[in-house]
Amino acid sequence: MIYLKNISLSFADRKLFDQINWTITEKSRIGLVGDNGMGKTTLLRMIAGQVEPEEGAVEIPERKKKTIGYLPQDLAELEPLNLLLYLKKKSGIYDLEEAIGGYEEQISGCAPEQAEHGQLLTAYESALALYSMRDGYSFEARAKQIMKGLGFREGDFAKNCAEFSGGWKMRILLAVILLSRADIMLLDEPTNHLDTESMEWLESYLKDYPGTIIAVSHDRVFLDKIVKQIADLADRRLTLYSGNYSTYLSEKEKRLEILKKEMAGQGSEMKRMQDFVERFRYKATKARQVQSRLKMLEKFETVRAPEKTKTVTIKFPPTVRSGRDVVTARRLSKSYGALTIFEALDFTISRGEKIALVGINGAGKSTLLRLLSKTEQPAAGDVTYGLHVKMAFFSQESAETLNYGKTVWEEINAAGTRSTDQDKRNLLGAFLFSGSDINKEISVLSGGEKSRLKLLKVLLSDANLLILDEPTNHLDLKTKAIFQEALLNYHGTVIIVSHDRYFLDCLITRVIELRDGVIRTYSGNYSYFIEKRKEWETTPAGNGNAGEAASPAKPGAAYRTREEKKLEAEERNRLYKIRSALKKELSALEGQITALEEHKRRNEALLCESDTHRDPARIKALNRELKTIASELEELYPRWEQTVALIAQAEPAENSPKL
Repeated sequence: MIYLKNISLSFADRKLFDQINWTITEKSRIGLVGDNGMGKTTLLRMIAGQVEPEEGAVEIPERKKKTIGYLPQDLAELEPLNLLLYLKKKSGIYDLEEAIGGYEEQISGCAPEQAEHGQLLTAYESALALYSMRDGYSFEARAKQIMKGLGFREGDFAKNCAEFSGGWKMRILLAVILLSRADIMLLDEPTNHLDTESMEWLESYLKDYPGTIIAVSHDRVFLDKIVKQIADLADRRLTLYSGNYSTYLSEKEKRLEILKKEMAGQGSEMKRMQDFVERFRYKATKARQVQSRLKMLEKFETVRAPEKTKTVTIKFPPTVRSGRDVVTARRLSKSYGALTIFEALDFTISRGEKIALVGINGAGKSTLLRLLSKTEQPAAGDVTYGLHVKMAFFSQESAETLNYGKTVWEEINAAGTRSTDQDKRNLLGAFLFSGSDINKEISVLSGGEKSRLKLLKVLLSDANLLILDEPTNHLDLKTKAIFQEALLNYHGTVIIVSHDRYFLDCLITRVIELRDGVIRTYSGNYSYFIEKRKEWETTPAGNGNAGEAASPAKPGAAYRTREEKKLEAEERNRLYKIRSALKKELSALEGQITALEEHKRRNEALLCESDTHRDPARIKALNRELKTIASELEELYPRWEQTVALIAQAEPAENSPKL
């Protein structure tokens, strides 16, 4: 259990938390959400014991016996040790091995008849028991399994921790927490530095984790899969919702509607009382009632809805229409020294396509984007743009191209956009630059702030081809939604690398997977790609041929135009979304039917019991319930049949049985 009791905290003149009370039960799965700047990271650090509240306390019973694993969002430097040794030291296994070795040495130099010999043996046996309990004998195998799941290779275990890049160092810190089997796991953006395969592995691992998890994440898919409760941090207070993130969004909307009704009702009641007071204030016969209503008005606790946030939309500036073929890659190859990243890639990207480039870390996605944007030259082959193509490229490194001598506002004005000053201020606010932030010099901005500013400049350009490398890394959920909506309404062409699965799923029309130096294309959204990739991986034929691996050949397929292929992809997406919605509805119906049938069986069993026969009122109540259940089932069964039929109708033509 974790108890937060009357927690308050301020930074400078700003109150972050105001009398927060929160009880976290054992084995909880909690997603901590809220706008940037609300204090999510601070609250995690407070639970971890790194920050002290001004008022109140964080209580963890038997804290000394509990292990707390905290994964920070910002990079922490690692000791320059061999990777396996570092994992052993941070997991406590190294100290145990040292202690066991020390006891063995002391025992070998101590005669059995000496009194100290027995004490040493007892301590030695205790150390061995603890080593066994912590799986010390299988630690290396377990470490390799976890590191492999997080994307490391066998050869990485001999490397020094200092040799890894920032993203890989964060994976090492995450591995330490998983290996230590912490009782309480505090994760601040755990998926930020993971590719999609590593994310899926982590989600699978955490499902069986026996301890408590509190996670801050901007990854909707991760929150939907892992958490069972949402803690919403807003207006210095914490509001709890049961269920995952999607359930939270729905429930929050319902609560807001209820709150609005309460506000309207309270307003009407207060007005009625005030009217009574004004009408009879000077009438002696009504003095008691007037005083009574005045006291009631004083005691009223005003119901307030959360402050409305201004809705911001991004509208791309008008741009010239490009030719049908936007980007063409022919025999494209890239290598760094003796390391070949990929070779002889051939593909064409057409006008209006929104394409996700996917693959494991190190597959060469960012390299390919740099070649397509012509910011880097290929070892062989070429990239050609079609007629009237105007390209804008975003990557984390491109933030360094900002003018550090300017302020945020000056840099945005220098972008040459036709947007009004108010539009630019609204957009800056949506990208988390509000108030005096726009007057900050770029040189003092954090890495995330620079990245957001550069992305905003790209979006304000009049490009008809956007090449985006991890554009959502420093965006919160609200800003991601604004950005996603803008791209959905964008009439140009988009090529994007992102590890945000929900963001991609709602946006893209085709996936290009880069794996083992070759590409495979999947015409559809991200969920379709995952579905087809699993099918491809489980078939004997799925062993390495590039090309349209996910789209089975059809008669006449070679003669389809690009427009026909695009329409087919859109139709598959449409059917996939319909099937997904219907399957959710079917699952809910089956749950209702199962619950009602179980209730019916319980009531029928109770009616057969002798004790029930002696209680006519009980018999009447049970029969009344059975009648209601029968009526509800009579309505649900046809809906279930209809939903099953609709799912069958929504199956794509290639899945239909052949006669």
